[in-house]
Amino acid sequence: MSPERPGLREFVRESNRIENIVRDPLPREIAAHERLLSLVALSLRDIVEFVHDVAGGEAPLRSQPGMNVRVGPHVPPAGGPEIPEALGALLAEINGSRKLTPFAAHVRYETLHPFLDGNGRSGRAIWAWQMLDMGRAPFLLGFLRSFYYQSLQEAQGV
Repeated sequence: MSPERPGLREFVRESNRIENIVRDPLPREIAAHERLLSLVALSLRDIVEFVHDVAGGEAPLRSQPGMNVRVGPHVPPAGGPEIPEALGALLAEINGSRKLTPFAAHVRYETLHPFLDGNGRSGRAIWAWQMLDMGRAPFLLGFLRSFYYQSLQEAQGV
């Protein structure tokens, strides 16, 4: 087994804390992140497997009508076959042009809210994958600080 990526454990710990999961990351969570972060491109299947590993089997893709959710005041698109289609299109855009910023991709992913659970953790893992793919250090400042600075850059059009 290869050594753990520096900073990954703290990233997973922070990602879990954002979801009010206050414990050390589980080995399966670290392994799921390592697998995702080592991919050359992201697929729908990769994300479904990641969510299954970090959120458990009770967090399916919202691919059936009636699989609707509400996140505070945000009402994501209704569940149905359009959800995996939209997620596949977003992943293709992330993989394809590489022009979509990690910030913009994360906002679109969280707005879509494609799973019943695990969206925040998978969205942050996708953000980290994109950062690494761009040659940037996702674990240096942690997610919240990095995302904060990215939001300011996006607002300024930088």
